[in-house]
Amino acid sequence: MSANQHKDIKPEALELYNEYIHGELPRRSFLKRLASIAGGTAAVSTLLPLLEPNYAWGRQLPEDDPRLKTAYVEYPGKDGPVRAYLAQPAEQESPLPGVLVIHENRGLNAHIEDVARRAALAGYVALAPDGLSYVGGALQDQEASRDLFAQSNRDRITDDVIAGVPYLAGRDDCTGRIGSVGFCYGGGVAMQCAARESAIKAAVCFYGSALTAEEVMHVKAPLMMNYAGNDPRVNQGITAFRALLDEHSIPYSLNMYPGTGHGFHNDSSAARYDPEASALAWKRTLAFFATYLPDNA
Repeated sequence: MSANQHKDIKPEALELYNEYIHGELPRRSFLKRLASIAGGTAAVSTLLPLLEPNYAWGRQLPEDDPRLKTAYVEYPGKDGPVRAYLAQPAEQESPLPGVLVIHENRGLNAHIEDVARRAALAGYVALAPDGLSYVGGALQDQEASRDLFAQSNRDRITDDVIAGVPYLAGRDDCTGRIGSVGFCYGGGVAMQCAARESAIKAAVCFYGSALTAEEVMHVKAPLMMNYAGNDPRVNQGITAFRALLDEHSIPYSLNMYPGTGHGFHNDSSAARYDPEASALAWKRTLAFFATYLPDNA
């Protein structure tokens, strides 16, 4: 698909899809409403593959990239083991800073694992936890995984994800200086890491929920926020959030990407993905980590 083809998709279809993946809308109702927007069931058969994940599209780095070493590991969560994907440079000779990569509201998947490989290729020990580990792990089916996430204990999921920070910091191949980056649900959790874990030296949020006033009071690391221009559900909280950050003198940078929608970095969904904005946001993310994660930062 061309870089701008997704812009021809009706905004109403994207808004409906966001409602579907972030709420409890049954698939039958989603498809019925999508048909009304698209102009019939035949149009849905063309549109749906552009909206829903195709992880082959989002595989920027092959799973067996010789430049990287990857594995699945387990670390202690709140009340049990957490499964996670670990990626690091294959020729690593000394400890490197770590990056915690945090998934959306459907648990660990192939797209997030690919993002972890991208972080590893940039010179970090990257860990991508599966917050659904305690209920058996993320499912392949998107709706089933969304529903499993919604039915699970959100605080337990978050605690288990954030427990990845001390695990990563304590590894012999990590310097102990950690950055966090997350998307949607994970974007908010990435910033929570900066409020809860002293090893976090920089946190990057992609279109995630703002921190509470209590959480902001405990932030001890600079934040970066990457927001979509057309994302009213998330963006309605930006003004109040910025006021809190300013009130407590929290260093932060905020980047808005005009013309993009929620999920613009997720290249497994052709309809939502914006190549230019995604590339710029990732470049800014890596520059942010390069500023704050080295030992001499």
